[in-house]
Amino acid sequence: MITLTPGQFARRADFYHQLAQLTAAGLGIIQALEQLERHPPSHSYRAAIRRLLAGISQGYTMTESLTQLGRWLPEFDLALIRAGEQSGRLDQCFRLLADYYSGRAALARQLLMDLAYPLFLLHFAVFILPFATFFVSGDLTRYLLQTFGILLPLYVIVFLVILATQSRHGETWRSLVESALHSVPILGKARRELAFSRFAAALEALISAGVTIIEAWQLAAAASGSPALKQVVTNWLPHFREGTTPGDLLAATHFFPNLFSGQYQTAEISGQLDDTLKRLARYYLEEGTRKLRAVAQWTPRLAFLLVALVIAYKVIGFYMGYFKTLSEVLNGF
Repeated sequence: MITLTPGQFARRADFYHQLAQLTAAGLGIIQALEQLERHPPSHSYRAAIRRLLAGISQGYTMTESLTQLGRWLPEFDLALIRAGEQSGRLDQCFRLLADYYSGRAALARQLLMDLAYPLFLLHFAVFILPFATFFVSGDLTRYLLQTFGILLPLYVIVFLVILATQSRHGETWRSLVESALHSVPILGKARRELAFSRFAAALEALISAGVTIIEAWQLAAAASGSPALKQVVTNWLPHFREGTTPGDLLAATHFFPNLFSGQYQTAEISGQLDDTLKRLARYYLEEGTRKLRAVAQWTPRLAFLLVALVIAYKVIGFYMGYFKTLSEVLNGF
């Protein structure tokens, strides 16, 4: 399932929100899924939930059953659910995923609303500017090339960009996308902070459930959704096995922010990792979300400015050509 629209994000958020509520109320995962099968967020979810129930009934874990569904869920979702199963905090992981997809739905909806006028202006300009030439010449083929010949490649580019940034691709592809977006102002930092938020939330849940520190860091890194963070933790595994603490390794690397490294080291010494990781998860969630909202607000404004500049350039070019023709006609007399 390719997630592209705010409605799809909202339905995925509703799916996790209902699971979080039902499991937090004391229902087992089978009972919760049976309830969701009767009242799914969308009819398209019913078949997948039915297959998921069949897998769990056969003795598979929820993560294993979800894996058997193919690419129905992104790897990020699977990693976080696996962490929830390991820690015994599936309800909290479902809540985290619900908040994540609710945020994406809200941002996507805001972005589309803000882009509506610039997109209308762009289409209006594309169709109206060459209309005068078409009216005089009657050449429909040329008019179509001047209009749809511009719009169709733009549609393809936008679709490919959205498709490329989907979280369900393989880790190699997601690593390339992460590297490319890392240098994008504001957006790159926002994605990084949200990855740290997911990492801290998953790590806190795993450590509090008694999972060993090595396994907790591995699972939390996978749940972060960041291939770069996962690779850093993978490179640390030999040091973990030699007895080096995560705090010591954090002090020796520049990948994690100073705030994260400093607070983790202090909490490791004081024995207050759970509270510290909760605070870090909230902090990076708020910071990442704030930056994403800024991107969603400024992208339409920049698009409007770009469209306005193109229209101004075309209008000025039209009048310059008109006055040049008029001058040649007058000089001919």
